[in-house]
Amino acid sequence: IRRQFDMTNDIKNQDRKYRPLVYVCSAYSGDVTTNTEKAKQYCRFALEQGQIPLAPHLMFPLFMNDDDPTERELAIFMDVVLLGKCDELWVFGETISEGMVVEIEVAKKRRQPIRYFNSDMQEVTDYE
Repeated sequence: IRRQFDMTNDIKNQDRKYRPLVYVCSAYSGDVTTNTEKAKQYCRFALEQGQIPLAPHLMFPLFMNDDDPTERELAIFMDVVLLGKCDELWVFGETISEGMVVEIEVAKKRRQPIRYFNSDMQEVTDYE
């Protein structure tokens, strides 16, 4: 038991530096299974870059129906609220979905930093 406690403490103390909260923006609708897996990979990438990833489109579909227009509108509203808590918006993939457009436009209006990455998680600058 003592050894397990020590390992837990090592993990807790290993990386106490500040980690920015980044909003992971990627497609959800369409091929939901593939897009969900990609979003998980994007979150892992952000984590490995020293960020705290936030991807509401991985969480909200667990208890909300994206096919119900009322619930989708509420989810997008909640996305925008959470985006406001983030240090940056990270946009992933070659296709910008309707929901992603909303998040990007809100971040632009708020003058939040936005970074763009292709689906291979390489930063790109030719989106705009």
